[in-house]
Amino acid sequence: MIIGLAKIPARAMRALVIAVLMTAIAVGSADRRAQAQTCGPFGDPPATFISSPKPYCWGGKRLGPWNDSDGNSRYACIYEPDSASATNQLPLLVFIHPSLVPAGSVRVTNLLHYLGSANLSDNPSKPGFILLAPQGRKTTHYYPFPDNRGYGWDNWYRQFNPSGDVSIGGVTYKENVDGATIDEFIAEAIATGKADPDRIYITGWSNGAAMAYLYALNRPKIAAIAVYSAANPFGMLADPCPQKPVTTKPTDNSQIRIFNSGLPVMHLYNNCDVAGLCRSAGQLASQLRPLGVEVQDTIINSFMTRTDSCLDSCGTDPNGDASVLSNPLGASLGLVNHARWPFGWTPEMLDFLRRHPLSARKPLKAEINKSQSAVHLSSAELADN
Repeated sequence: MIIGLAKIPARAMRALVIAVLMTAIAVGSADRRAQAQTCGPFGDPPATFISSPKPYCWGGKRLGPWNDSDGNSRYACIYEPDSASATNQLPLLVFIHPSLVPAGSVRVTNLLHYLGSANLSDNPSKPGFILLAPQGRKTTHYYPFPDNRGYGWDNWYRQFNPSGDVSIGGVTYKENVDGATIDEFIAEAIATGKADPDRIYITGWSNGAAMAYLYALNRPKIAAIAVYSAANPFGMLADPCPQKPVTTKPTDNSQIRIFNSGLPVMHLYNNCDVAGLCRSAGQLASQLRPLGVEVQDTIINSFMTRTDSCLDSCGTDPNGDASVLSNPLGASLGLVNHARWPFGWTPEMLDFLRRHPLSARKPLKAEINKSQSAVHLSSAELADN
């Protein structure tokens, strides 16, 4: 199946991705019962590993293998315009793919259409950007069958401390290996000298958008994100260990510290989105804005035009509702909306990123100092992480 993905055109791949995502919700609904397990200071335990696939980077170049801390080979795809060079640095845009599909699914979007022409540098004489698409692993997920396992990103184990591994009470909590993998391939792109470190941006879709949120909220080097239809990475659907984001030491395991609260965010989602995601997205914004995170929510309807509010008929539970029985419109119309990239909004997403280089962020120095100080936290302090 994956070999075939490398050979089919973008239109056929788009149809395949939509079919897979539609099946993911139509076949099953979320088990809302909390699973029997112990929640820790970083939420859920690390996802159960299945395999580490090698992506086909049709039209681009494959990076890797790089071994993560579990010893698994990791890869990424990178796409560069001809104009990229050490003397003509371009912004770096990282695309985090949805669950159930590989890194090559970037071709289902129209991001590559703008690779050589979009003005992300805020300099018309330097058009274009470099696009990096890391490859997720196949693991278990807290999503409905068949999306309870497969390609994706572990946004349930929230150990993204900038210091790396953390020891609490004699127990070492390893850094989330997906976060470390994104770190590695961003570092490789920057090391070429072609990517502008002042303009490292993240975009993503669905589970990939959730990972984009969680990763960027903990990496002060990320200038801004613009994502589509993100599941709440701090708890949604069957997640037995939801956590509330904070910028100070957590009082208990119900809270998780973030390290990049100055992050500008554009979150685009549908007024009728899958699994009641619209209400969940609103809850996510309400959790982050008091912390200083600049969240710009943009809600669109089925015609991809801007609207003001969510449709109650597609779900009102801020924790989400993927049941075909209790939320039939969310499982049908919401799924159709969720499963197509918002092509007409890509220029606005890119323009949002253009307006937010890292150097323009007022609290930049404080955020970097906070990140660096995390490396020197004592064991007692880390116990409150």
